[in-house]
Amino acid sequence: MVRDAGAGMTIAEVGERTGLHLSTARAHLDRLVDAGLLVKARASGGQPGRPAWRYRVAATETPAPAPYRALAAALLDHLSRRNPGDVRAEATRAGHDWGRHLAAATAPGEDPVDTLLDVLRGLGFSPRRQETADGNVEVHLHTCPFLELVNRNPDAICALHVGVVRGALDHAGAPPNGAVLEPFGAPDACVVRLAVPRTTGEPA
Repeated sequence: MVRDAGAGMTIAEVGERTGLHLSTARAHLDRLVDAGLLVKARASGGQPGRPAWRYRVAATETPAPAPYRALAAALLDHLSRRNPGDVRAEATRAGHDWGRHLAAATAPGEDPVDTLLDVLRGLGFSPRRQETADGNVEVHLHTCPFLELVNRNPDAICALHVGVVRGALDHAGAPPNGAVLEPFGAPDACVVRLAVPRTTGEPA
């Protein structure tokens, strides 16, 4: 059922489909997360209040290079101990610095999105650039090389990814703060929405 829902399912959706009480559905889903069969991240529904968890099947993915995974794990552990109440903000700031550093190590180019794609490829995200009907750019992330960390602290690892994206764009001279990560924003992909118009003359 969750596999057939390309964008994943919330606890409420699973409960509605199966007839399970929400607490029972949550317990079953979280056991599957613990077993590595599902991953979860905050849904982006545009509604007031804290977004619901959205669950999807864990794809078989190539992990990030071991040094990057170890660095991300150590960083998240450090931030959780130092400021457990504000891990998302701390992770975003740390990711921003990391993204700037990674972008500085890539070949310079005219298009900031190309720099971002190089950074994300280097981390193992399998990014794909998509043009929107309103002339903006999205980047679809078809793999999560930090999958093992997502299940330890989904909010923090997604915030770290947002920071990396914004740091890379900042280094490349693009407005960084408009970048938003929508977990499971497309079937089989998380979506980075950028406040960067596509290059003039580039086909939509």
